[in-house]
Amino acid sequence: MVAGDETVTNIPTIASINQYDRYGETTLKTAYNAYNYSSARIASGNFIRLKEVALTYTMPQNWLRKTILTNAALKIAATNLCLLYADKKLNGQDPEFINAGGVATPISKQFTATLRLSF
Repeated sequence: MVAGDETVTNIPTIASINQYDRYGETTLKTAYNAYNYSSARIASGNFIRLKEVALTYTMPQNWLRKTILTNAALKIAATNLCLLYADKKLNGQDPEFINAGGVATPISKQFTATLRLSF
């Protein structure tokens, strides 16, 4: 509440009855809002996510000579596999869901297999 207090801690105390009576509700609300908007409550929004991985295999032409196929390929893809890095201040929260209010579902993992055949 006085200059120099920030050198001791950056976390506010829970106000006692004496402090409440002495400083008043408005002053204490202002102090807590100042803490909530301070840099102590800011986490970096930088993150690294493994967004998409795909593996494609094209069948060799000599395997297809005895068939009616002219081309064949198999593709396996995975999307949103994992979050590799995010600021520890987020405590496991997904940085892409800022201001989601806790009601957003996390990004789901998706796996896709594709078979492409040409005749």
